[in-house]
Amino acid sequence: MTAPAAFRQQLLAAIPRLRRYARSLVFDAATADDLVQTALERALNHWRQFDPRRDLVLWLLAIAHNAWLDALRRDRHLDVVAPERVAEVMDRERSHEPDVGLQIDLADALARLVPDQRSALMLVLVEQLSYAEAAEVLQVPEGTVMSRVSRARTVLRAWLDGSARVGVSARPELRRVV
Repeated sequence: MTAPAAFRQQLLAAIPRLRRYARSLVFDAATADDLVQTALERALNHWRQFDPRRDLVLWLLAIAHNAWLDALRRDRHLDVVAPERVAEVMDRERSHEPDVGLQIDLADALARLVPDQRSALMLVLVEQLSYAEAAEVLQVPEGTVMSRVSRARTVLRAWLDGSARVGVSARPELRRVV
């Protein structure tokens, strides 16, 4: 049995937000479209599992997030535009927008964020989800989302205002304690 027409219409209405979130995860339009397609396919195949009391967009974002994590596990590496190619990609995709330098710096800084911090930041700031909604999507406690967003903001601010050293990553450095 196929999904009801009303459910399919809600899916269609949610595609722009789903696509925007996917683009923030993978930084590549084609890969983001594949992720959106995977999420929509999973949603249609499992439409009976959707609880109508929940927000459909949150459910779809959770599916997309899990599909992204599945792809990361499957590929065992994060496919991000290399910092030296950011300018080329940004120029190609956004040649008519103002302040391209800031966009390149921001894209580079976002790409260097730890994936957990980046996804929490995008859900809260770009998708404008509450911390509780983002926690539901990411399947982590609300405090964890708040912490990740705070750390991501701090790191981005330091990178973009130039107070952080070039090449410093948001990934914590491990030290051997003897």
